[in-house]
Amino acid sequence: MGLNIADLAITSPAFKFGERIPTRHTGEGEDVSPELQFHGVPSGTRQLAVICHDPDAPLPHGFTHWVVAGIPPDAGGIPEGGGGRYVQGATDFGKNEYGGPFPPDGHGTHFYYFFLYALDAELDVREGITRLELLDKIQPHMIEMNRLVGTYER
Repeated sequence: MGLNIADLAITSPAFKFGERIPTRHTGEGEDVSPELQFHGVPSGTRQLAVICHDPDAPLPHGFTHWVVAGIPPDAGGIPEGGGGRYVQGATDFGKNEYGGPFPPDGHGTHFYYFFLYALDAELDVREGITRLELLDKIQPHMIEMNRLVGTYER
């Protein structure tokens, strides 16, 4: 799966690209998902998906913080704490809901990638789908993708 970026964009009023994610949206705070806004959704999009992943976690495949699928193309985003209105997949916390940044103490700055995928099909996904299972389903249907990156350190 290559990175195909044209007009699709994902932003958040909580933090800008490359900035620190506010404590409110982490495991040290209220652990509520940040508001996400989607822009430039390409024509032909039938569904959107979001994955939040920390590749800096000291694990072989990083750490998955959020998996959301079944988002309609005209949603415009996900409101703060609003992932439950869509299909939520399994995180590495063992839950089917957002789990904010909580890197090991003293492990340095971690980068959290909020990937947005525009798909040309309505995927049949179930609650609890894993990041890798969703990526397998996405691959043949991806029109475009982009990402928002935030940081956090404890």
